Amino acid sequence: MINTKDCWRLVALVICWVVVWPVGAAEKVNAPVQANSRQAVVTYCVDPDWAPFEQIDPQGKHVGISADLLSLVGQRSGLNLQLLVTKDWEESIRASQDGRCTLMSFLNQTPEREAWLMFTEPLLVDENVLITREEHPFISDLASLDQASMVLPKGTSVEERVRHDYPNIRLTLVDSEAIAFKMVSERQADMTMRSLIVAADTIKRQGWFNLKIAGQVPGYGNQLRIGVAKNQAKLRDVLNVAVQSITPVERQLIVNRHTAINFISAIDYTLVKWLLALVVAVGLTSFFWILRLRQLNAKLKALSHTDDLTGLQNRTGLDAIFKDELERSQRFTHALSIMILDIDFFKRVNDELGHLAGDLVLKEIAQVLRQQVRTIDILMRWGGEEFLVICPGTSADKAVLLAERILQAVRDFRSSAGCALTLSAGVASLNAIDPPEKLFVQADLALYQAKASGRNRVVLYSGGA
Repeated sequence: MINTKDCWRLVALVICWVVVWPVGAAEKVNAPVQANSRQAVVTYCVDPDWAPFEQIDPQGKHVGISADLLSLVGQRSGLNLQLLVTKDWEESIRASQDGRCTLMSFLNQTPEREAWLMFTEPLLVDENVLITREEHPFISDLASLDQASMVLPKGTSVEERVRHDYPNIRLTLVDSEAIAFKMVSERQADMTMRSLIVAADTIKRQGWFNLKIAGQVPGYGNQLRIGVAKNQAKLRDVLNVAVQSITPVERQLIVNRHTAINFISAIDYTLVKWLLALVVAVGLTSFFWILRLRQLNAKLKALSHTDDLTGLQNRTGLDAIFKDELERSQRFTHALSIMILDIDFFKRVNDELGHLAGDLVLKEIAQVLRQQVRTIDILMRWGGEEFLVICPGTSADKAVLLAERILQAVRDFRSSAGCALTLSAGVASLNAIDPPEKLFVQADLALYQAKASGRNRVVLYSGGA
């Protein structure tokens, strides 16, 4: 029989177990995971050409999103992770199968790969989307496409799954992501299915703006994990603790670092689930996917129209913007002016202070311009150290006043790089004589005159060559 004293001892023991043990366990989870007293060396293989996820650079170094995530895992697990350099993904797979590398850095878990690998929890979750040319219709179901062609890089998990799930799709395998996108762009294949992050990065860098996101296959998202040799269960467990210690904020910062702009998640999972339930209830499944497609394409368009350094619009969408403002101006007989602004003696900044200081100056000047232009004005980076402002409903004299105000703000500004700066400005306004497309040439001529007459001034185009 248990007496009162024993009961209280038992209660005290339970309290200690409930309160104290979780604290200690949490400390163990948050602390770096040490494999042993001496740092263990573990070899790993990567995909040498999968930007921006991972690459092997010309110096033989692993770089990209995967490299930064893996570096965190190495630090927190106490493992010394050493890259085994390979020439392509197929060689990396062979090296993993032969036991020359213990880990595969960044890949999806598939039945075929489970033959020789076990997997950690996901390092990163990312969507796969269908990429086609602009004129291709929306794809709601791959199974409905008869003998459509899809191009994929060799050795991907998508290939394995598409062959199994969609035998109606004709697959072509190529050596790289870039070749896959090129074949779709040049009508040598109907589509490719790639990561949304990779698609945005590749389309922007290569300039394939005739491509679009045409659909998404449910359940085909990427859950990118570390693959571990099948006889290394303890190592997988050590890696898992390190992987789970990486916070969502840390993951997002790493993704942002390797994509041209801050990459905001495309999916609000709570909203998606709610919408999906609503769609199923009312039988409007296609409406949901069309809405989702528009959001993804809007994001892709925003990525391609943004200047990486300053965050301003770039020249990619200029034709459409100017056409809209021109039509509005002609319809309502409103004035329309533009100005081109150039940083004076910018080459000296790069030559004397270095290109990093030059980049800082460009970002700071862009911020000053944002503060000075009006809400109706359209500000973009024109190229190099030049900026363009489109001024709807603005006459020539008012555009000159705005330009003078901008130049004075820059004169009053002191850059973090420690240099005083000035701008020159060329202003031109729409008239009834010259064709509208000459407006940019006229503003450029006025800018040239401002530079030639001493810089740090505004010149309004007044005719002539």
